Amino acid sequence: MKVVLAFSGGLDTSFCVAYLTREKGATVTTVTVNTGGIMRTELDRVAAQAKAVGAARHCEVDARSAVFDNFVATLIRGNVLRGGVYPVSVAAERTQQAIEVAKVARELGADAVAHGSTGAGNDQVRFDVAFAVLLPGMPIVTPIRELGVARTQAIAYLQERGLPVPEGSGAYSVNRGLWGATFGGGWTHDPWQGPPAHLEEREESLPPAAEPSETVIAWRQGLPVALDGADVAGHELVAKLDGKVRGYGIGRGIHLGETVLGIKGRIGFEAGAALVLIAAHRELEKLVLTRWQSFWKDHLAQFYGDRLHEGQAFDPVMRDIEALIASSQERVEGDTRVRLAPRHFQVEGVRSPYSLMDVSVARYGESNALWTGEEARAFAKLAAVPALLAARKDPCPPW
Repeated sequence: MKVVLAFSGGLDTSFCVAYLTREKGATVTTVTVNTGGIMRTELDRVAAQAKAVGAARHCEVDARSAVFDNFVATLIRGNVLRGGVYPVSVAAERTQQAIEVAKVARELGADAVAHGSTGAGNDQVRFDVAFAVLLPGMPIVTPIRELGVARTQAIAYLQERGLPVPEGSGAYSVNRGLWGATFGGGWTHDPWQGPPAHLEEREESLPPAAEPSETVIAWRQGLPVALDGADVAGHELVAKLDGKVRGYGIGRGIHLGETVLGIKGRIGFEAGAALVLIAAHRELEKLVLTRWQSFWKDHLAQFYGDRLHEGQAFDPVMRDIEALIASSQERVEGDTRVRLAPRHFQVEGVRSPYSLMDVSVARYGESNALWTGEEARAFAKLAAVPALLAARKDPCPPW
């Protein structure tokens, strides 16, 4: 049996390789999909781990550009923050990873596709839905879920067979990608606890930046196209900005909310570039979009983020929403100036050739050219009419 396995190099997927080859006699091809946030040394370690636990073949796919174009672009344009805080870091990456794994499975003529998700998380749904759509009829093998393997059991299984256990397997899980890093583990299950001290800094973190600084992001059709005057491709700009803001400790947070399964879930995250880009983009939109453009776009974008989070990226409604969001971004062009400081950032300036803030028309709170004072008085009088009529019919007003 030829099995293609989505492989992260962590404990669960290492167990899957060992189990499928030793217990099921499968020939396993591992596929690691680089969606960003991972260094070359780590990719090499993952490849070595795959071979060490029994993979017959290991494939590495660079999908950084694809995940930006297919999903992150819409998340930026939509200002998507789940629960108002979390930039949906994992869902976009998992979906793109599933797409790439499915491609390899088709190319190799696999008999089955596999992933290492547990039965208690969101990723199982994301992978299963994607594979069901992209590989209809192909069996989906999930040893961790099917056997109910705990992390301690997976560690023991590998150790008993003399196979390498990935470093840090017992304490917590870490996922890194283009759109941010997430941290899971025992501390996340108690909503009163914060992250352990050793998670406060990423392993590759830069020394804390000493002085505040500014960065200027250029935008075209709602997407970042240049950083501090240098044109950069989307996924490269995210990575470059991430390196810049990380030294300030920007972007760390905790998200608590609904999972796909209907239970409450909690994760720690670090997504400085994502949070800065979304905040800057939102501020530029305020300058160039009308009130109702923003209102309806943001409502649909929130729905989009929720469905992506829940593994439903392939529903045709998502293409419809992407089209509306893209249409709304035609004039979201200009520059945003962001001030960076330790643990804090602020969008301090925006400018655009399509600005709707026209001082020749009016200066808020000061002067106006399009209407007279008497016309303003009439407008204010008419604005009170609905509430006035309702108040006349209320025998016991609350004020």
